[in-house]
Amino acid sequence: MRFVFEQGKWLPEALAKEKHKDRRPISRLPDLPSCEKNPEFPFSPTLLAFLEGRQLLIDDLPFSLEQIQAHYENGYLRYQKGITQTERGGYRCERCGNERAHLFASFHCARCEESCTYCRQCLMMGRVSECTPLVVSCVSPKRIAYDRPLVWSGKLSHAQQAAAEAVKQAIDRHDELTVWAVCGAGKTEVLFPGIAHALERGRRVCIATPRMDVVLELAPRFKQAFPTVPIIALYGGSEDRFKQAPLVMATTHQLLRFYRAFDVMIIDEVDAFPYSVEPMLQYAAAKARCEPSALIYLTATPHPAWQREIQKNKRMAATIPARYHGYPLPVPAFEWCGHWRKQVQKGKLPRNVLAWANERIQGGRPALLFVPHIALLQQVVQILKQLDARIEGVHAEDSARKEKVHAFRQGAIPLLVTTTILERGVTIPRLDVAVLGAEDDLFTEGALVQIAGRVGRSAQHPNGDVRFFHYGKTKAMIAAKRQIVRMNRLAQERGLLKSP
Repeated sequence: MRFVFEQGKWLPEALAKEKHKDRRPISRLPDLPSCEKNPEFPFSPTLLAFLEGRQLLIDDLPFSLEQIQAHYENGYLRYQKGITQTERGGYRCERCGNERAHLFASFHCARCEESCTYCRQCLMMGRVSECTPLVVSCVSPKRIAYDRPLVWSGKLSHAQQAAAEAVKQAIDRHDELTVWAVCGAGKTEVLFPGIAHALERGRRVCIATPRMDVVLELAPRFKQAFPTVPIIALYGGSEDRFKQAPLVMATTHQLLRFYRAFDVMIIDEVDAFPYSVEPMLQYAAAKARCEPSALIYLTATPHPAWQREIQKNKRMAATIPARYHGYPLPVPAFEWCGHWRKQVQKGKLPRNVLAWANERIQGGRPALLFVPHIALLQQVVQILKQLDARIEGVHAEDSARKEKVHAFRQGAIPLLVTTTILERGVTIPRLDVAVLGAEDDLFTEGALVQIAGRVGRSAQHPNGDVRFFHYGKTKAMIAAKRQIVRMNRLAQERGLLKSP
């Protein structure tokens, strides 16, 4: 889209009353000034509600260009450049923060009738190019206070209650807080009091997570806990995409569409891929926050640098070292299994691995066996099927992934071989887990802690077997075990553990 200067103001070329030689893409204009708000203007509540707290492409707005421009001229919205030039002569995408040259490309654009550069990094959210305006509202999002919105009959443990109070204080003070809660600690419930506190004060809350399945799991739980509060779930293909609500569950990618929208931003599984390695998503989370606002990180496996900062009191944190049921975390056992890769190539598994699998099958205990790569998974499954034909494997590219996991939960599959796709989000009573090739680089400290955290999550079955089969111990294996032991010791020192 090109803009022209007419009658003392910039406007889209399509709305100009006369032809202009000086027609420029928005990226080549000086910053378009915000217009003074006209209180007499008959603004569209529907348009403003649609744009509330969001930063959208003009093509995303189901309103006429004339209507959009009228709201700009009367101070109710403003245009922003989608692509800007950096001081070093490169480009910057103002939606996702990308400045990496290889993630930009150019094409002959029919809109601006010249070569136009666009961002490839956030292309899946719609193309942002040099002639693309981003549109934001100049009206503050509506804030509605809810009276006693939390309806939940559960009871927090002592450790959960302390963390919940820390969350509430961080929200009041607009602070940044890390909640380091061991796997199975009940961190979702820890959020309930703080979110209720925020909603009672008319604040807008977002819970963002790297994975869509977590959004789908959390949304029903929060709708049950906050029945009087409108809640939307945002992910790729979501029907709630352009709806508004004071409580939002979203994948971190969806935050790219928000702008100064939330008073409380909660990032769940902050250590998980892709958020942990993708600056774009961290930029999106920062852009979606109001000024000031609270930022709450949730993690069971913080990065080692964060762990050091927490231990040195350089990072504000609330630690929950015990599970809600008060039993200690199962500690992994290391077991050498020789050159297991060579054995798999010969159609065999180490004897101790086979013995572990057979013992679970014979004892009727569900078991997960983690392997580092998809290619190995199929080979291992074929070997284990000799023990029980019902054994299956699952990985991220498996089209039957959901069906297999459901069958495993129902007991139709006694042992499931898996990649790290199931290191998080799986809660199955009486579960045992093992890792084949725990020395592989894929199994980081965090991944191994998460895998071990699948075991003993149920109060009725708080114990279980965690086995790391290896061809040589690694620093990650040792660090993972040390972290679990340290949390158990801390829980013991705080008087949070029961006797098994």
